[in-house]
Amino acid sequence: MDHAIQALPAGKDPTLRVVPMPADSNSTGDIFGGWVMSQVDIAGSIPAIRLARGRVATVAVNSFVFRKPVLVGDVVSLYAAVIRTGRTSITVSVEVYAQRNPEKEETVKVTEATLTYVAVDKNGRPRVVSAQQ
Repeated sequence: MDHAIQALPAGKDPTLRVVPMPADSNSTGDIFGGWVMSQVDIAGSIPAIRLARGRVATVAVNSFVFRKPVLVGDVVSLYAAVIRTGRTSITVSVEVYAQRNPEKEETVKVTEATLTYVAVDKNGRPRVVSAQQ
């Protein structure tokens, strides 16, 4: 398996950083894709919540690409950024990197995704994003 060594995005702090554990893995030892998807959704929601200044709901996973497996013990860093704002919606890009092999550390981009969230009121109904800004 080709593990192209990369650097974490320069000058950016991760939105979320987490270490997957053995309970998060499948029978071959790789981390379940669903676990990765969950972390991506959490990371993506953080800038959406900040921009909306309140509750958001995930309405679409526009794209999701698994580039490399995530392994038990990887330090997984997720970087999320708002790429589009609509009347009630916020689209976020998330890039996921894994730092592994502490003896000879390498960083690989493992996943990238684009998700859309909608700002919602206390009743779960869509609300205008710009009204809160």
